[in-house]
Amino acid sequence: MSKRDKREEKIRQNPINVSIVDFEALVKNYGYIESGAKHHKAVVGDYSMTYKRENPIKSVYVRQLLKFIDIIQK
Repeated sequence: MSKRDKREEKIRQNPINVSIVDFEALVKNYGYIESGAKHHKAVVGDYSMTYKRENPIKSVYVRQLLKFIDIIQK
């Protein structure tokens, strides 16, 4: 199991307490990040969402990102 897979598995097991570094690394594995002033935009496939850069990242953003990843992997 690679480091990238371990990080994703850790996030899937506990989406409540995810650091901004781990969240953005997961976004970069499947898409890219567009910078903004207070809010950044995560783009994964055809889906995008804005999120506030705070540590730890809110679980609603993590769950939404995981949902996008699951959709594009099907």
